Amino acid sequence: MSMKHKLFGAVMAAGAAFGLVQPAMSQTATQALSQESVIETIKQDGVIRIGLSLFVPWSMRDINGDLIGYELDVGRKLAEDMGVEVEFVPTAWDGIIPALLAGNFDVIISGMSITTQRNLTVNFTDPYAFTGMSVLLNTEMTAGMELDELNDPSIIFAARRGATPVEVIMDVFPDAELLLFDEDGASVQELLNGNAHATVTQISTVNRLAREFPETLSVRPDVVYSPRGQAFALRKGDPDAMFFFNNWIAQQWRTGWLEERQQYWFEGDDWEDQVMQ
Repeated sequence: MSMKHKLFGAVMAAGAAFGLVQPAMSQTATQALSQESVIETIKQDGVIRIGLSLFVPWSMRDINGDLIGYELDVGRKLAEDMGVEVEFVPTAWDGIIPALLAGNFDVIISGMSITTQRNLTVNFTDPYAFTGMSVLLNTEMTAGMELDELNDPSIIFAARRGATPVEVIMDVFPDAELLLFDEDGASVQELLNGNAHATVTQISTVNRLAREFPETLSVRPDVVYSPRGQAFALRKGDPDAMFFFNNWIAQQWRTGWLEERQQYWFEGDDWEDQVMQ
């Protein structure tokens, strides 16, 4: 046999051996990824830790000081289906992604909209909620004004620091003054006190506040900004968790459970007497 044929045979044998080794290596890598998934941590600890920020009606305190809201229903249902306990970790909104990355909790379930900038840092599941935003006005301070007249340096907007409405305000009303606060309640209080002309927040929230303070606040429901989905936020590099949460969310949409819970918390007001005023 010539040297050429010997070399060709050796190469073919090596290739065949590599072809046998490659699937085994791939399987080992897959198993390692699975073992490192936060799903395994949740199963081992027997508890899922959920980061959230207080935001009516997503998550809030009732008259007894207990957490209630859409997120709480979602988190408790998820934990029940996983067969584990649930621990909610209230966290300031502007620090909630860093807290996730630091391992303070397993997942963010907190009405977080999917944005390109956030997606550079965390991974998002499929949406488990869909909302849009509108403008909430101090009626007296904005009497007779069209929305485009709010884009003026004499107009003051108030909003929660780091939240999606800030992006909307800066995009649609860039010339207006913007006051930032750590909680949504502070932004609304500025409108009620006459210290701000307007804010932007989710339609369900502006409708509820306009009903609650009809003498002071009004809403423009005909204008919807930034319609988008809200999703769970996960640390990057965890495909098992992504598959699991996406499958769970899809199942809850199929059964109608998520839609029913959204209607209860976002479209109705039966829960309002449970909440601290």
